[in-house]
Amino acid sequence: MKVLLAYQPPYDWSATLGFLSARAVAGMETVVDGVYSRSIGLNGVHGTFSILPVAGDALEVTLDFPDPAAVPQIVARLRRMFDLDADLPAIHQQLVADSLMERLIAERPGLRVPAAWDGLELAVRAVLGQQITVGAAIKLAGKLVAQYGQPLPSPIPGLTHVFPDAAVLAEADLATLGMPKSRGRTLSGVAQALLDDPLLFEPGREGGVARLLALHGIGDWTAQYIALRQLREMDAFPSGDVGLINALVVLEGGTVTARDLLQRAEAWRPWRGYAAQLLWTSLSRMD
Repeated sequence: MKVLLAYQPPYDWSATLGFLSARAVAGMETVVDGVYSRSIGLNGVHGTFSILPVAGDALEVTLDFPDPAAVPQIVARLRRMFDLDADLPAIHQQLVADSLMERLIAERPGLRVPAAWDGLELAVRAVLGQQITVGAAIKLAGKLVAQYGQPLPSPIPGLTHVFPDAAVLAEADLATLGMPKSRGRTLSGVAQALLDDPLLFEPGREGGVARLLALHGIGDWTAQYIALRQLREMDAFPSGDVGLINALVVLEGGTVTARDLLQRAEAWRPWRGYAAQLLWTSLSRMD
């Protein structure tokens, strides 16, 4: 079935697609000819969707999912995943008080903050990305999906598996995939925490960052990143992120520490997450 997801323009699809393409996990996601496709799981049922922009200020979703009753929930997730309900005028009004943000917004006025399809998946991605490059983390994620994900028959080339269930990851020895044992234990612990609290990654709950920090192996960077892209706490800000620090150095020169960045970001509240996305995207344009 096809579903249209409307939004208030502008929408920077090329930036969203670039962000997702750089993080696409083999077997689970593809980006081909401007179309993003991926496998999904919801309530134990599996399927796929493909999404692309169409005329009329909308994204068109081609959904292949065997449970029609799940469509409203899937649509809600997709609207969140692609940040379709952002009030950009209000966000920009606050951020443009900073001349750097004003310049970056002028360059990418439709930039959004892509979210995640699934909380556990995003948490696993974040933990895998600790202290290694995005590319290395994505390769590890591909190994994890191939080893522990559920096979999925799909007509879309490249989509072969669904992300593993929490129950599987909680019992797995993930260090065999080629990561430090401590990181493997953190991943299994996060999966177990989700089994213990099924609402762990649910947006809108109070104290999301504190709950994440209470988990073994989850530091501030990881908690802030999950809060931004899954819990949708739009003032979340991973101040120790190397990319954010590098972006500020490139854009303004000088030496920048994590503390400098955090202090500078005070002016961007309560939309520090959008400021972070603007900084990350500025780096990708310089590659």
